[in-house]
Amino acid sequence: MSRFGGLDGLRAIAAVMVVVFHYGGPDRLQGWIGVQVFFVLSGYLITTLMLREEARSGRISLKAFYTRRAFRILPVYFVVLMVTTVTTFALGTYESSGLSEAMPLYLSFFNEFAANNPFGQSWSLGIEQKFYLVWPLVAFAFGALPLGRRLGITALLLLGAVAVTPLTFGSGAPGWPAHYASVLLGCAIGLLMHHRRSYALVRPLTNPWVATGMALGVVTLHYFLKPISDALNTKPGVPGFLWPMTFYPLAVALLLPAVIAPGPVRRVLSCRPMTFVGERSYSLYLVQFLGATIVAFAVPGIEGWAKAGAVVALSLVLASLLYRAVELPMIGAGRKVLAPSPDAAREVGAGARTRSRAAVGAEHPQGHPADDARLPSSGNG
Repeated sequence: MSRFGGLDGLRAIAAVMVVVFHYGGPDRLQGWIGVQVFFVLSGYLITTLMLREEARSGRISLKAFYTRRAFRILPVYFVVLMVTTVTTFALGTYESSGLSEAMPLYLSFFNEFAANNPFGQSWSLGIEQKFYLVWPLVAFAFGALPLGRRLGITALLLLGAVAVTPLTFGSGAPGWPAHYASVLLGCAIGLLMHHRRSYALVRPLTNPWVATGMALGVVTLHYFLKPISDALNTKPGVPGFLWPMTFYPLAVALLLPAVIAPGPVRRVLSCRPMTFVGERSYSLYLVQFLGATIVAFAVPGIEGWAKAGAVVALSLVLASLLYRAVELPMIGAGRKVLAPSPDAAREVGAGARTRSRAAVGAEHPQGHPADDARLPSSGNG
């Protein structure tokens, strides 16, 4: 089966946006919001993967889920953290950069509460790791719940995140609960797209003409994001990044049916350069400080777009090395850990095929994207 290359393309754009924003890109680009694209995608991907497992086997294996997450996320994370730590030691900045003080937070995945330092871009991993921990427990651990109940859980969690956000304005990480709203919007679109009746609500967005219009609309919205945010940002004490989060993640979530369905949007985002970067986006996101450090030493004084382009290019080289040497081998190792014995595999496979045929017919309407594609590996970046 083919891969949802459109999602990889969207991840590629988001990752490059973030790196460019951090290292010389114009403020008008507002590349920081690429992290919200990651959050929406994570919610959608994880929810869809669990729904498909439930349809195949009748239940979710939490042990398998957490094992896959660990082998997918942790190896690259700790390799980059180790190399970053060694680099700051070599530069004599381990203490002064704030990395030493933040290390306990990075080792416990409370990254979002760390002050700015050479591994600061990993703050989003703190958000995602806690989502990975909690979401399967509240939405899937108690068996196959009706769509309405899962949507209700999603809505309650989303409203809770919004409600407690103002309570954090005076903290060291103001507004951090709002990021979970972006993740939960992705969960919601995943739930809606999986079931027959609710898929009818988003089916119009998969029409090639509508999908193209949606994509152009999101691009236009992004172009005007800076002036819109400035116009909204008039209330003292409210972090400025919260204003575009009231509408931008929703726009990205509604774009996903257009990205996944066959058509011009998916073709553009599925081209080989896009999927190449998208497959490496997690490592690219993590190694940006290391790439920027090398660029700073190699080309002193470089600024603006030249710096941004150099950092993206070099970080992509480093990310490719990590992808081949760490990501793929460790994902493969995780699959081996979870692989059943040959006899068990035959028994499970026979039952799963029977359940899958019945579940797909019951859940997915004809023409649903699940019929002709599989999801890419999920994870931040």
